[in-house]
Amino acid sequence: MQYPGPLSPAGFRLSRVVRRAWLGGTVASMAVFPLPEALAADSVFELGSVVVRGERARTTSEEVIGEEAMRAFNRDTVSSAVNTLPGVNLSHNSRNEDIVYVRGFDARQVPLFLDGIPQYVPYDGYVDFARFTTFDLAEIRVAKGAASLLYGPNIMGGAINLVTRKPARELEGNVRIGAATGSERKVAANLGSNQGLWYFQLGASYLDADSFALGRSFTDHKPKPTDTGDRRENAYRTDRKGSLKIGFTPNDSDEYALAYSKQEGEKGNPVYTGRGKGARYWQWPYWDKESLYFLSSTDLNDELTLKLRLYADKYKNSIDMFKGASYTTLDGPRSIYDDKTYGSAVELVSRHFDGHELHLALHYKDDRHVDKAAGSPDKKYRDVTRSIAVEDLIEIAGDWRLRLGVDHEEREARQVYYWPTGTTDATNALAELAHDLGPGLEAYASVARKSRLPTIKDRYSARMGSALPNPDLKPEEARHAELGLRGEPWDGSYAEAALFYSHIRDLIQSAIVPGSSCSGGKECNQAQNISKARHRGLELSLEQALADRWKMGAAYTYLDRDNLSDRDIPLTDSPRHKLFAHLSWFPGAQWELQTTLDAEQGREVSSSASASRYETLGGFAILGAKGVWKPRPDLALELGVSNLGDKDYEFNEGFPMPGRTLFANASFDF
Repeated sequence: MQYPGPLSPAGFRLSRVVRRAWLGGTVASMAVFPLPEALAADSVFELGSVVVRGERARTTSEEVIGEEAMRAFNRDTVSSAVNTLPGVNLSHNSRNEDIVYVRGFDARQVPLFLDGIPQYVPYDGYVDFARFTTFDLAEIRVAKGAASLLYGPNIMGGAINLVTRKPARELEGNVRIGAATGSERKVAANLGSNQGLWYFQLGASYLDADSFALGRSFTDHKPKPTDTGDRRENAYRTDRKGSLKIGFTPNDSDEYALAYSKQEGEKGNPVYTGRGKGARYWQWPYWDKESLYFLSSTDLNDELTLKLRLYADKYKNSIDMFKGASYTTLDGPRSIYDDKTYGSAVELVSRHFDGHELHLALHYKDDRHVDKAAGSPDKKYRDVTRSIAVEDLIEIAGDWRLRLGVDHEEREARQVYYWPTGTTDATNALAELAHDLGPGLEAYASVARKSRLPTIKDRYSARMGSALPNPDLKPEEARHAELGLRGEPWDGSYAEAALFYSHIRDLIQSAIVPGSSCSGGKECNQAQNISKARHRGLELSLEQALADRWKMGAAYTYLDRDNLSDRDIPLTDSPRHKLFAHLSWFPGAQWELQTTLDAEQGREVSSSASASRYETLGGFAILGAKGVWKPRPDLALELGVSNLGDKDYEFNEGFPMPGRTLFANASFDF
């Protein structure tokens, strides 16, 4: 968040705009100069927020990281941005994908949205968060166990919503450029105009890198090492994005917007460097996504509002699999995925009953997947997902608020290659009670029952002959409970504390079945609803202004996950302890010196190098530092370093993360 005015002997004071933004989220950053009006709270595209942030919406608990925070901490991808929030952690898999976990729930159970539009790949429910950049975003909102049912199906563990920008002035925008070691380059620009009756918003960005530096103690442990230098091999990446939004605002209450977004990506797939087996020589020649969507909000009268979402998405990616590290000879045909999604959501909001804000939402989503391989017929799949949700925000008394919700969702397999079709469904509910303890401080409690419907891959993938499809899979189910406090416990601060508990059943896991059931050989497995699990933990966060020229913040998470079905098999990819912290000093009106800390301990991962097939990674603490000079309020120049200690660390065994990285950035706002 931006500091609302110049520094003064009176110290940091919070403006009403900052308090409003803090109400549902986490303060992440302040700056000496205020942002231009267009970059303050008014730059948020409110149609893209699933839950309106009025007084009654305070009962909806969501963490928020705003544009200024993403800039301040140099978080250019969605994965790195949300990794600063309590309860959220980042993992990196063998497909060179960033996977985000929220309180131990993965991307299939915490889907990604863009302005309320689902973004996950229809085939498997996953998404590579590293392919989504933050340059054209106003904020990212992360909802957890009691996430609003208005998001639609599959929010078993929460939801992540990328909210784009909306211009507030007649002409506004920004330009950003940067460079870093590893031949990283970035250029981004946003341009917008609000003419009162109509507005437009343009965005374009380019992020490219040839490689990244390896930590000082890195060693490639393979019998035939591929990474023997100081740079990671086959770690190139390029991401291009363009976006356009045109809006019509005929009066103070109604708004209609048409938006288009296109992403084009390509990346290498760095090779496994551990002591086990599993080296893949892969490259992704393209990872592309295209979205066209229409959003509207219309007041039918003083008591009724109609909201509409219509969207069409295209997903395309391919993998080239090579025989060796020379990447010259293919090991089989190119794997090509071609997915399409068409969907809609209609929401009616009623304020007819005193003290109630009643929401009724209908969702429809048509997912189509085509699996293409040279020399084989196209394998076509089609899923249709529907849901109906009712959610009521209730003012019980002046200091008490209640949120109640229920929904029913259903997924129907309309077209399947070879196997029989079928339908699965689930019913969900939530309740959240909030009480004002005093000015700016709130206590809350929530319970929820949420589910995830099985994907096309869960039910029908034969995994190249090694798996038996299971069309009869049931939804996964989680039951959540949470107690918490949030608000301003003292002047110049914002704090949150939460205790949470989740019991999960019918988890979809692989089970061994007779080898004769599969066509690929002796080993055969099948996805089945066989597991139960428990997640419980604690989240603490604090943002605090210190004296006149200092500010700090910290977000800590303790997470304990247990496999209740088999305690010898751990739940992987989330650390037991995680901390993000930052400290800034403003020695003068034009200067800022910042340090950051990313630390974690207790992450268990799958490992072919271990006899037990699992391994606990070593903990780490990664320091960052930078200096910012603002010769004028609209211009910022910065130099910095990430991973100052050149630490060799991993999120996944055998896949090192970047070592010491030097960077320089410049930004201009107008």
